[in-house]
Amino acid sequence: MVPSREYYCARRKVNAPVSLTLRTRPMTFPRLAALLLPAALFACKPAAPTRVLVFSKTAGYRHESIEPAKAALKALGASNALVVDTTENSVYFQDDSLKHYAAVIFLSTTGNLLTRREEIALQRYIEAGGGYVGIHAAADAEYDWKWYGHLVGAYFKSHPAQQNATLTVATSTHESTAHLPREWKRFDEWYNFDQFAPDLQTTLTIDEQSYTGGENGTTHPMSWHHAVDGGRAWYTALGHTAESYTDSLFLKHVLGGIQYAAGNGRGPDYARARSEYPPNDSAFTRVALTMGTL
Repeated sequence: MVPSREYYCARRKVNAPVSLTLRTRPMTFPRLAALLLPAALFACKPAAPTRVLVFSKTAGYRHESIEPAKAALKALGASNALVVDTTENSVYFQDDSLKHYAAVIFLSTTGNLLTRREEIALQRYIEAGGGYVGIHAAADAEYDWKWYGHLVGAYFKSHPAQQNATLTVATSTHESTAHLPREWKRFDEWYNFDQFAPDLQTTLTIDEQSYTGGENGTTHPMSWHHAVDGGRAWYTALGHTAESYTDSLFLKHVLGGIQYAAGNGRGPDYARARSEYPPNDSAFTRVALTMGTL
């Protein structure tokens, strides 16, 4: 399905009303159209679609829900004017690739995923105003890279057996929760977290009295957002099960998170990026040292 597009001219939309003062004989419609159409064609261009990149590389446990999740996200994008690309190749983490995307979605990623240069590329992307979305095991990645821990908002600590539980909407005005009931009962794998970032804006909490195995207390966050180094980050701990990706409430929850992270949809402005790449090996000359004899 082709994403919907709007066509804009320098000062107005093509379909905006046009007021003309005619000083000569009345102009027929065919003659008027012949005069206006070329100007419209040259002055107008389609608005660029909002593009997002789904990254689902795993270096640890691989969730069975990843493949149905990718299909669901593509369908979600097709019906909401989003172009959704997917990859498990971390080589795409470079300026020339990431500059095309308004948000990058880490979909149940696990383990150490990126080289040092690729880490810098993600950091530069966020500094340039890019958006980050983390789904479920995105918090179970890059434990040795504390900047990423701050970006996602917390690290995975543990989880009990999958079971039913009750979620509570903490912020009903956010795009990702405005459609949800005040109390949302569902089945999933409920994460406990460690090292929460101090600036999180919590949108969903879980009632630890409604299930067994919770370890984060009376205000146990399950979804949140915050601003990070010039960009926007949104995370949800939900989405372990494949069935989640046929749940309309959950999918709309994720869509709202993507829309928040994508912002105006224009993508990053690398003039704002501050982090610098380390030099390539080619910048150095190898010199063999010899040892003298005593």
